[in-house]
Amino acid sequence: MLLTLGCQTMREGVIASFIFFLGGIMLILVAMHIVPHLWNLHHIVMLSGFILLLLSPVILISTFLISVLPKSKEEIDKCDH
Repeated sequence: MLLTLGCQTMREGVIASFIFFLGGIMLILVAMHIVPHLWNLHHIVMLSGFILLLLSPVILISTFLISVLPKSKEEIDKCDH
């Protein structure tokens, strides 16, 4: 089941979003300061950084939207917060 949400998947969604956010920032900084302007390589690295930055809120929003489903409410109530 792809849309099952529990305590573990909630944490994994937040952690994955945080990792994508940090990875995107790091790739953008690397593209700006370290990667040479050879064969437009810095543009490729920066594009991948922006993609990671855009995916981080998508993961958080999708985790939130799955958590408001009626069946998921019962599973979240069983969690230890």
